[in-house]
This record gives sequence, C-alpha cells and structure tokens, in this order.
Amino acid sequence: MTAVWTEAWGRADGTRRVRDLFAATYGSAPQVVRSAPGRVNLIGEHTDYNGGLALPIALPHRTYAALARRDDDVVRLVSAQERSEVREVRLADVAPGTVGGWAAYVVGVAWALRAAGHDVGGFDVAIDSCVPSGAGLSSSAALEASVALALDALHGLELAGDVDPAGAPTHDASRAVLADVCVRAENEIAGAPTGGMDQAASLRARTGHALLLDCRDGSVRHVPFDLATHGLALLVVDTRAAHSHVDGEYAQRRAACEGAARRLGVASLRDVADDPHGDGPALASLAGEPDGDVLVRRVRHVTSEIARVQAFVDVLATGDVAAVGPLMDASHTSLRDDYEVSCAELDLAVEAARAAGALGARMTGGGFGGSAIALVEAHTVQHVATAVTGAFAARGLAAPAFAVAVAGPPAG
Repeated sequence: MTAVWTEAWGRADGTRRVRDLFAATYGSAPQVVRSAPGRVNLIGEHTDYNGGLALPIALPHRTYAALARRDDDVVRLVSAQERSEVREVRLADVAPGTVGGWAAYVVGVAWALRAAGHDVGGFDVAIDSCVPSGAGLSSSAALEASVALALDALHGLELAGDVDPAGAPTHDASRAVLADVCVRAENEIAGAPTGGMDQAASLRARTGHALLLDCRDGSVRHVPFDLATHGLALLVVDTRAAHSHVDGEYAQRRAACEGAARRLGVASLRDVADDPHGDGPALASLAGEPDGDVLVRRVRHVTSEIARVQAFVDVLATGDVAAVGPLMDASHTSLRDDYEVSCAELDLAVEAARAAGALGARMTGGGFGGSAIALVEAHTVQHVATAVTGAFAARGLAAPAFAVAVAGPPAG
C-alpha cells in the first residue's frame, strides 16, 4: 500500500482558490483575504488549561478566509470543505448554543470581538483550507485566526499587525489579545472547552522556531527549531480516526484537573508542577479521595508533561536535537496510561514508527483520534511512512495520511 501525502498549498494558490469560491458564491470580489496555519504541538499536551507550558509550531498548511463587508447584521458563509449551500446567521442572534458546526467558529469570532467592544458588522465569507479537519492539527484555530485577521483588516481594528521578513509577528501583544478573542469564540460559541495553545500557535508563531508558550501568563519565547540542519524531519501521521474537542471526554479531563486543583488549594496544576516537593504530597493527598486513582493519574500526567516541555527546550539548546526522542516517547506513554486520551490507531502509529527507526514518537493534539508525530532521520521519511501504512493495512484500518511538519509563519 502506498503512503498518502497531504500537501500544503502555496500562498498564491490558496488565495486564488478562496477568491474564486467567493466570486462564484456571491458574484463579486472579496475585500480582504487572510490565512492562518494549523499547528503541531511538539510536546506539552493538555497543559494549556492547567496553566502549564506547551511547545507548538505553525504548520505550512493554512486556512484561507475571503471577506467583504455588508450593510446589515447578517453573516453569509460558504466553505469549500462543506460543499453545502450558503448559511446565514444574524450576529444579533449569536449566543452560546445557537450556532452549530463550522459556522460557530466563524461567527463566534465576530461575536467575541463585539463582546470586547469592537464595532463589527455583517459580512460575507468564503473559506477554503488544506489543514486536515478532525486530524488534531488545529483546523478550528486556523479557521478562527484567519477570520479574526480578516475582520481586523475589514474594520481597521489594528490588532493583527504584520509579519516581518523573518516570519515573526510585529505586534505580539495585540495578537495575544486577538488569540484570546478566538479562544472565547471556541469555548463559548463553538462549545469546545479547549485551552489557548492552538490559537497562540496560529497567531504568534515564528518561521523556523517553536513557540514556548507559558499558559499561566500568556508569555512566549521563540525557540530555534530547524530539523533539516540536523538531518532530521518531523513526520505527521493523520490516523484518520475521528477527533473532536466538542465532546464529553475532553471536558471530563479538564473538569478532573480543575477539581484536583481545587482540592489541593492551588490556582492550577502548574502550581503543583512548580513545587519541587509538591508532586509526592499532592498525589498522596488525592489518593484517598473516592476518585483518587483517576485524579492521581491526571495530575501526574500534567505535572510530568510540564517538566518534559522544559526538558525538551533544554535539550534543543544543547544542539543534540535527536535527544528529544525519549521525551516524546515518555509523553505518549503518559498520555496513553495516565491521561487516557490515546486510542488504538494513535498507539499503532507510534509503535510502527518507532519500529521503523523513528527516534521518538507521540500522539499530538487533544487525542481520542487525530494525529501522531515521529522524529525521524530525513532520509527515512518515506520508509517510516510506508511502514506505518503497512501496519494499518495489516490491522484492516483505513490508510493514514502523512505530512512533513516544518515550522512555518503565523497567520497573515
């Protein structure tokens, strides 16, 4: 069985596609086009809503949004991926629970901007994307960020700034505000109880760097991440197993962590992770609770994962990039056993990649399906992809899809 590859569009091609869709749908040209990337999280899973550390990169795969203003309060929406009729939503009617599907992420951004005091009116929008949907690569944040930047340009909000020649955002502080707007849209209108890591990666990343995000205070540091110079590559494996943040399992994990923090008397589990003596006593105190075994494992994942993020960054600083492999392996084990968010397809992808020579592998994203990543020697990319494809075929599973992740620029 031949490996299937998901290619990123060039910027000109993506812009042309979405402009053509807009013109064919609405009979006129859009006023603005903006795009935003999906992301791969190198390490630091389920740490964002616990005030922890995360280390994502922006993918070259992007979502494109074409917009034009309207004189009323109506939003008309069309997406090349949905292949459905134009949807219409009145902004005045938008509230939690009123809009379903992908449209919630679009109108949710307009709603959140309005809630923040910005004068945002109706608009026509067309969406096209090469970020795989449901793959755990943050297609939702890419959609939100592309629409947020387009609305920023359309209404002169001056939050988005620009991207400099080095591929870094020029106004990070205001982009952090825009990222918070997108998080609110996802949490309250789309109903997905995610943290802020995805939106930060899409809006605040830098070309050739990983984004070390401190989710307690929102600060970021750009960490050089150029695998090619070390003869390495990051292989993304989209397992094609269904993945969604709008479900009970994700919410249960977040609720368990928040409940554990309350019982421990701390603002977030980051406080436990930062205490060099906190893990042992904290876990012991939780063990006696009625649901103590589950809480102990959830806390243990979060605190150990935060430590792995810092260790990952420290290893990158030494230049021995290949040495991050064991940290990736340990992260997957923790996510599988303590946090219980992996699945058979993700475990198979990780195991098959390692057996084929990967230096390290782990699931990435929220879990319950989606994608895995594998750190491989650059000359073995095709070999590892073929081996993983063969492993899926042997289990009677649908063929996974692959991409090579390179740290790309942020939304712009």
